[in-house]
Amino acid sequence: MPSSIHPTALIDPSAKLGADVSIGPFCTVGAKVTVGDRVKLVSHVVVDGITNIGADTTIYPFAAIGLRPQDLKFNGEETVLEIGAKNQIREYVTMHPGTEGGGGLTKIGANGLYMVGAHVAHDCKIGDNVVLANNATLAGHVTIGDYVIIGGLSAVHQFVRIGSFAIIGGMSGVEKDVIPFGLVKGERAHLAGLNMVGLERRGFGRDDIRALRSAYRMLFAHEGNLSERLEETATHYKDHAQVAQIVDFIRGANDRPICQPKHDD
Repeated sequence: MPSSIHPTALIDPSAKLGADVSIGPFCTVGAKVTVGDRVKLVSHVVVDGITNIGADTTIYPFAAIGLRPQDLKFNGEETVLEIGAKNQIREYVTMHPGTEGGGGLTKIGANGLYMVGAHVAHDCKIGDNVVLANNATLAGHVTIGDYVIIGGLSAVHQFVRIGSFAIIGGMSGVEKDVIPFGLVKGERAHLAGLNMVGLERRGFGRDDIRALRSAYRMLFAHEGNLSERLEETATHYKDHAQVAQIVDFIRGANDRPICQPKHDD
């Protein structure tokens, strides 16, 4: 079908538009933007920079996509913002391209929901089926796995990693890495268990959930240190894929601290 472009939209002649796109009133599309098939810019959307928008994505009014990163070291180098297919990017969302120091790429997966006022900073890497609730903000260089939910008004510190299927409670400040399947919350977020509701919704069976709960207790027990408990868990659950995912995540931390539970003592 033919594209629908409102007469008030400003589209650079060099921009690349896919088939059956819809660009509403007062949108602005820059010269180095690629708009995939069936993308819809509702109205008053600004897309600039080297930005690629995946097919079937909808971007709502007053979103600002692909503009200059909020990084004082950025010096105008050509960097990229890659947005996957079938995303819903709601009102006032901001997403920035990468920087030279961070690899030059901000990459956003498919099927995400980015709610009102959410912010994705430079050099973030985000998986598929991710939800950022209203005014959730990611600092630069954040890595987020698949099926992560970040609650409203939460803030994630730069370089933090959040594993797949984790959930961040609303109004949380996340300064440390969050294990896959974890649930964290708090002004300075702490690990508060596993994302049980998310596990059930995503079809994980009782045996898998039971193993994850047991491994969680082993990993974050009072006795010994985390390195010792990690190796014990890895050995005990060496044939369990989801536990192995947590073990590999922690092993890949390098110098990054891991978000852990609060202990009463």
